[in-house]
Amino acid sequence: MKYLGYFIGFVFLSITVTCTNSGNQEDNNTNETEDQPEKRKFPIAAENDKFYSIGDKNYLYGGEDSLQNFDITGYTLNDEQFHFGIGRERFPALLVPEFIEMSVADTIFEDTVRFLFLNMDGVRKAYSIKDLTRHEVVNDEVNGRPVMAAYCILADLGAVYDRTLIDKKFTFALSGYTYYDDEVWDGIDGFVLWDRETESLWWPLIGEAVSGPMKGSKMKVLPEEYWLQTTWGEIKDKYDDVLVLEPGQDFERPSEWTKYIDIQLVKENGESVAPRWGENKN
Repeated sequence: MKYLGYFIGFVFLSITVTCTNSGNQEDNNTNETEDQPEKRKFPIAAENDKFYSIGDKNYLYGGEDSLQNFDITGYTLNDEQFHFGIGRERFPALLVPEFIEMSVADTIFEDTVRFLFLNMDGVRKAYSIKDLTRHEVVNDEVNGRPVMAAYCILADLGAVYDRTLIDKKFTFALSGYTYYDDEVWDGIDGFVLWDRETESLWWPLIGEAVSGPMKGSKMKVLPEEYWLQTTWGEIKDKYDDVLVLEPGQDFERPSEWTKYIDIQLVKENGESVAPRWGENKN
């Protein structure tokens, strides 16, 4: 947990960008120019021995146990654009989240605290961005329908996803890596996820799997009629029957889980890339 705290603290610092103005005086005239903000520098995975090969297979470090490493043979990203590499079980991506009543939550959260709000099939749930920053991913269900609330602090990407893909339930977590592409989301780093069932890697900034058996498959952002980027104050003004994600949860990471073999990919309908914060249309 000590290292988790360090990482989160570093990530918070990563979104602090400053611009400076410089003035040059020529012939008694002063011209002010605004410098471009310098891109934050993160640990480069490729420089820290996070990639290796065995025979014709390529792997990415996933933890101290070699069985946690990711098979990225034939993956679609570039080694040098991966950052960090702290291990895939370091963040507590929740598997069975617990919730509190609104009356309790109101003693914890100020009205301005940002939330992802889910309102589907008569069930209302709220996930604070503060807690999602710690978990990154909350695997949840609504009346038996698998969903996922996710938030990346670097990209300020927050959305609720459908976890049913190719008619199967998937369980997501943070890989321990971020990735950037100058042509995607203005070159901002975004978290890289993995799923437990196939151990494929997913990059939400493009909304698809980039390695493993699911490579090329699209993520499924829930239709925006079911969820909202909002604040605690706005939720309180409209509802009195919301279940709120309980802060401070953790759990023992599972040692085994369901695996899917011989995946048959199909085209999924719907949005695969989340709207930027504030662009949620609901």
